[in-house]
Amino acid sequence: MSKPTLLENIHGPEDLRKLSRPQLKQLADELRQFLLQSVSRTGGHLSSNLGTVELTIALHAVFNTPQDRLVWDVGHQSYPHKILTGRREAMATLKQLGGISGFPRRSESEYDTFGTGHSSTSISAALGMAHAARLKGESRKAVAIIGDGALTGGMAFEALNHGGFQGGAGLPDMLVILNDNDMSISPPVGALNRYLARLMSGRFYSVAREGAKSVLKNTPLYGLAKRFEEHTKGMVVPDATIFEEFGFNYVGPIDGHDLDALIPTLENLRQAKGPQFLHVVTRKGCGYSPAEEDPIKYHGPGKFDPSIGLVKSTAPAAQTFTQVFGQWLCDMAAADERLVGITPAMREGSGMVEFERRFPTRYHDVGIAEQHAVTFAAGLACEGIKPVVAIYSTFLQRAYDQLIHDVALQNLPVVFALDRAGLVGADGATHAGAYDIAFLRCIPNMSVLTPADEAECRRALTTAYRQEHPVAVRYPRGAGVGTVPAAELDELPWGKGEIRREGRGVAILAFGTLLYPALQAGDKLDATVANMRFAKPLDKALVLDLAQRHEGLVTIEEGCIAGGAGSAVMEALAEAGVTVPVLQMGLPDEFIEHGDHGKLLALCGLDAAGIEAAVRRRFGAPLALVKPAAA
Repeated sequence: MSKPTLLENIHGPEDLRKLSRPQLKQLADELRQFLLQSVSRTGGHLSSNLGTVELTIALHAVFNTPQDRLVWDVGHQSYPHKILTGRREAMATLKQLGGISGFPRRSESEYDTFGTGHSSTSISAALGMAHAARLKGESRKAVAIIGDGALTGGMAFEALNHGGFQGGAGLPDMLVILNDNDMSISPPVGALNRYLARLMSGRFYSVAREGAKSVLKNTPLYGLAKRFEEHTKGMVVPDATIFEEFGFNYVGPIDGHDLDALIPTLENLRQAKGPQFLHVVTRKGCGYSPAEEDPIKYHGPGKFDPSIGLVKSTAPAAQTFTQVFGQWLCDMAAADERLVGITPAMREGSGMVEFERRFPTRYHDVGIAEQHAVTFAAGLACEGIKPVVAIYSTFLQRAYDQLIHDVALQNLPVVFALDRAGLVGADGATHAGAYDIAFLRCIPNMSVLTPADEAECRRALTTAYRQEHPVAVRYPRGAGVGTVPAAELDELPWGKGEIRREGRGVAILAFGTLLYPALQAGDKLDATVANMRFAKPLDKALVLDLAQRHEGLVTIEEGCIAGGAGSAVMEALAEAGVTVPVLQMGLPDEFIEHGDHGKLLALCGLDAAGIEAAVRRRFGAPLALVKPAAA
């Protein structure tokens, strides 16, 4: 019988804290191998988690978690944290229906102190926790671990600005750790940096510094000593000054894979009072050479064989909506030199790699800064440029104020290409684009298109681009039914839907890709099926015609029901004084879990069988034609 590994005996951080320093280094090797094998079987975020192994071990070794609070940002770096906090076996269910989440989740574990599916939130949350500890008289630390570009978000700097402010509430005892996993950002680290980091974080340095301040404060030497301290740090790391200007004591940079540097530094910082900032440098993909060489490729891979690595499939893959957008963007840019493409740090995810290559002067990645992306687009539009903002539906939520006040209020012609509309499968509730129809439809000057397939998506994007007001085109993650877009840049008739199947009794009004399960259900029910195409402006003439000719209407959308496209239909009927039974189908009023997209749709009753069953429950069967068809 083989001897249990160290990792197999770690059921929580209290077990980890019993290990010696050499054993912690062995644990890091075992954890990295387990992580690689586990993610290769389930799919998930890999590169960033391989880079946080030693940092995670050091944090749980030094801090008294969960009493001390750890907030991970972006949350997809937290796999080692999950493994070390009692969820090692549950990793086999990662991002699967009924399994554990790919992000920290408060309902999943007491060690997940804050849900972080999106970025740049950790410093604000940890700051709130630190001040709460003061108000409650509790002795505990709050630690924000921010990385994977999350520090580019403006919210992070808002929190830093507040965190170092000495107001009536006093300074918080908190630690911000910058997990700098882009080696091009910082200079190489070495023994000198490690020594200075440990020295600056130690009690001797702090006492000596404060003592010198008290002695020299009223002498001309005080200013000289202060400038010498700042410039000495600046010679080691030029960006130290900005964090100290925010009121944080800056320490670093140190090697985030060196436990002999991490643990003593964290021990010193745990004892320190007030806001502290630790800069660690890690390598994405550390310990697995293919991921080190191409961390973007291994950022979120599916299942693969670690001994071989990711292999490009020889089978022709179905074209995704994202690829349709990317091709359209290049084609429209070639046709109109006014087009500028904007993405908030999602070049690959939004399909803009080729656009950047072909049109580098018209490509802008603004970082994880959705608010800035939208107002930046507004500024371009003011000057006659035609901006296209490629943004996930759920990320646009973060720029809602800018959408209203900077774009819609001024009626500027900005196109919003909303990827990941509807359910997103394994990424779950934090990334599901469930609310865009509802939150966009209520904004004056705003239009919302809901193409049903790939070919219609290209036409919808062209239609949106040629308007002189803000327009959003929403489309899902992945592929559709496989329709091939035409090469031309053709438009859709503005504000017009179409009847795809003539039936009797009930009319199904489909918004978006649920048209196809609606057509399958329509065949079983002998129902009329309409492809509505526009959530705003709604084709009211088509709605009223269908209402007059059928005994009931069914609206279907892959979005929230409250305020959604079905609500638009109800409003149109009420405005016209038409009374007809309406069944609204969409996502339920709850956050939908992660899991296979098809299974989730079925659980929500939005597959063909679910649609048929819901219609029969509401209207009965067989359905009879009670009104004559229009001539």
